Amino acid sequence: MARIEPFERYTGHYDRWFDVHENVYLAELRAVRPHIPEEGVGIEIGVGTGRFAVPLGIKFGLEPSPKMAEIARKRGIEVIEGVAEAIPIDDEAFDFALMVTTICFLDDPMKALSEINRILKPGGKLIIGFVDKDSPIGKFYEQHRAESKFYNVATFYSVDEVVDMMRRAGFSDFRFTQTIFEPLDRVPPDEPVKEGYGEGSFVVISGVKA
Repeated sequence: MARIEPFERYTGHYDRWFDVHENVYLAELRAVRPHIPEEGVGIEIGVGTGRFAVPLGIKFGLEPSPKMAEIARKRGIEVIEGVAEAIPIDDEAFDFALMVTTICFLDDPMKALSEINRILKPGGKLIIGFVDKDSPIGKFYEQHRAESKFYNVATFYSVDEVVDMMRRAGFSDFRFTQTIFEPLDRVPPDEPVKEGYGEGSFVVISGVKA
C-alpha cells in the first residue's frame, strides 16, 4: 500500500515547503542537475507536485497521489498514476529516471529499483536524491519522526544501503554529489554542492543500467 495519505491530506503544506525553504530547495536542485543527461527522455518516479521535474526539464512523472499529480499536471508534467513497485510502463521506455526524497516512502525499494531498471534502456541512468540517514538532518528527522506530517511514515536509508540496493537491482558506475551542510533554517543562498558523500545531509547517487 503506497504511503500517500499524508500527501493527499497535506498537499498544500508539502508544496509550500519548497517556498519556505527556498535555499534548501535550490541547493538540492543544484546537486541533482549534474546527474541529468543532456539528451534523452526521462521520468521522475514520485514526481509529487513537479518541483524537481519542471526546472530539470523532465516531461514525464509517476505519482500515486491524485492530488499531487493534479498539481504536477498543471505545471506541465505528463503524469502516470501508479506506484514504483509496479510501474505501468513498457520495458526500455526511458533513457533515465529520477527519484528525489521518494525512496524513503517506498513499501519495497528493491522491487521499485528493479522496476525502474526494467523501464530504462540499456545504459540508462537512475538518479536518486535523498536525506542520508547517517547525516545530521537524517538523524534529526529520525529522532523527531513522530512530529512530522510526512516523515512519520518514512524509512530512512544510509548511502551504503542505497548503493547496495542499486547494485543488486543491476546498476553500476556510481557517482555522488552532496549538499546541505547546515541546519535547514541556516542554509545560505549559495550553499555549495560537493562531489562525494559523508558531509552533506542531502546526497544524490546516480548509477548506470548494466
